[in-house]
Amino acid sequence: MTPITDFIAELIRAANKVEKLGVPQRKRLLQRAIGTIYALRDKVGMVSDKNSADATARLKVVAGTIDRRTNEEVGAALLVAADIIRTLKIVLDAKDEVLRGE
Repeated sequence: MTPITDFIAELIRAANKVEKLGVPQRKRLLQRAIGTIYALRDKVGMVSDKNSADATARLKVVAGTIDRRTNEEVGAALLVAADIIRTLKIVLDAKDEVLRGE
C-alpha cells in the first residue's frame, strides 16, 4: 500500500473507533487530512481557495471546534476526509497514467 492509501485506512479506522480517540488525536488527524487534501489538490492541478466554503472548509471548522463535537460528527468528518483523499488519489493516479501514455 502507498502512504496515501495507508492514511485513508487510518482515517476510516479512526472514524469507526472515534470514541476511543482523545481530543488532541482527533484534531491532529483532521488537520493532517486537511493538509493532505490541499497537497493532493495541488498535485492534481486544482486551484484551491483556502477561504472558499467547500468540504475542506467545513473540515477546518470541525477541527477548530473538535472539543465541542459529538463522536458522530467527528466520525463523519473523518469519513468525509477519507473520501476526498481517496477521490483525489484516483484522479492523481489517472493523471499519472495519461502522462505516461498508458
